[in-house]
Parts: sequence; C-alpha cells; structure tokens
Amino acid sequence: MLAAAPAAGRVAPFVVAGDAIAAPLDGLAGDPARGEAVVRNRETANCLICHAIPGTAEPFMGDVGPPLAGVGSRLSPGQVRLRLVDPTRVNPGAIMPAYHRTEGLRRVDPRYRGEPVLSAQEVEDVVAYLAGLKE
Repeated sequence: MLAAAPAAGRVAPFVVAGDAIAAPLDGLAGDPARGEAVVRNRETANCLICHAIPGTAEPFMGDVGPPLAGVGSRLSPGQVRLRLVDPTRVNPGAIMPAYHRTEGLRRVDPRYRGEPVLSAQEVEDVVAYLAGLKE
C-alpha cells in the first residue's frame, strides 16, 4: 500500500464553540464533488476504511464508524467540520484520526510529522459533500 503525501500547508486557525467549528477554515468555500473524491480516496483520508458511503458499490467499506448516509441531516456543517479537524474534542476516545491537527498526536510516521492529513480546502470540500448527504 502506498503512503499518501501529507496535505500541503499549515493548520488553519479555528474557534470551537460547543461541539462545532462554525466558520469555514480560512473562509474557504467547499466543493462537494471534490469532497466526495477526498472521501473515496483510499490513499489520503481513507474514510471508507471505517464508514459506509451511500450510493456506492465500493468494496470493503468499513462499519466501525457510523454510516455517512444522512449525516447532513444529523449534524450541522460546523459539527462535521469539528469532527474532521479533531474528533477527540467531541469524543476523547475516538479512533478516527484528526485530519487537520498536528499537535498532540501519537505514532505519526516521521515523514508526516508537522503536516495535517488534509488541507483546509480539503476539509471544507469534505464538509460540503457530507453536508449534502441528507438521506
């Protein structure tokens, strides 16, 4: 299996209020089509290892995490954003990785230390895709 290159860039600043990051990272607009591509990419985010994704015939989807069907009806975009950026803020025992955090992580391959898994733009693209999954 090939190791994915880390996201280019820095960790965008954000403010957590309750269980959400209300403002888009760096004020960026997300693109749902690009977000779906990130979610389906087994080399970067690898969401399929833990989550089932609606409307797909992808083999070997996981069932460790909740299915993503209807997530846009269950969570606000801000709640989705926080779960992507740092799921341990919502669930300290989460096994889902922090996709846009670099500090306080354990067992990170030295080649990827100090780099977020997803860029701010990729996080916003995934938020846009997941927010659209209403059923």
